[in-house]
Amino acid sequence: MRVKICGVTTVSDARFIENAGCDALGVVMSAESKRNISLKQAEEIFDALGPFMSRVVVTHTQSADELDEILSLNPTALQISTGLKIPETFKGRVIRVIEKGSDIPKDCDALIIDESRGEGTPFNLSFAKKIAQNSTVPVILAGGLNSINVAHAIEEVKPYAVDVCSGVEEKPGIKNRFEVLEFLRACGKMPALKLKEKYVS
Repeated sequence: MRVKICGVTTVSDARFIENAGCDALGVVMSAESKRNISLKQAEEIFDALGPFMSRVVVTHTQSADELDEILSLNPTALQISTGLKIPETFKGRVIRVIEKGSDIPKDCDALIIDESRGEGTPFNLSFAKKIAQNSTVPVILAGGLNSINVAHAIEEVKPYAVDVCSGVEEKPGIKNRFEVLEFLRACGKMPALKLKEKYVS
């Protein structure tokens, strides 16, 4: 199962997450978020990662100018919760956020089911299953996931990937490294367990 760890705010956590075997790392660039970081911080985090790690910027912006600034980072993918039009010059992938009751967007490369936005709110199972079964693009599952419930969520929904934020944190923006490894183990990424002694005190 593909895994994205979101809401990363430090270079140290970013390097650990990559070494642990995650597929993608997300940073949040939205002023209302407790995990909001600056353009400079995002650049430092992305620069610390190797070439095979996917870099995702998560934003709730309504501003085209702010979006242009975000896209200057050249992320692998943009995860956006508003209907803002994405410039044709952006060569990365576009992930649109959906929740129960929302229209299904067409102008995207993937959908992420996320009613939580980093607050740990559980996803709606029936809605998630319906979207995953009928979507013509990959579906990512987020919302209230942790090392205890993610395996069952994967079995029930069968998403393309899972996305976790608060479920592996000590506090907003700071990851609990043991929980990161346990989450990966629950997702079937067993090699990550070898990192425990090296990285977890």
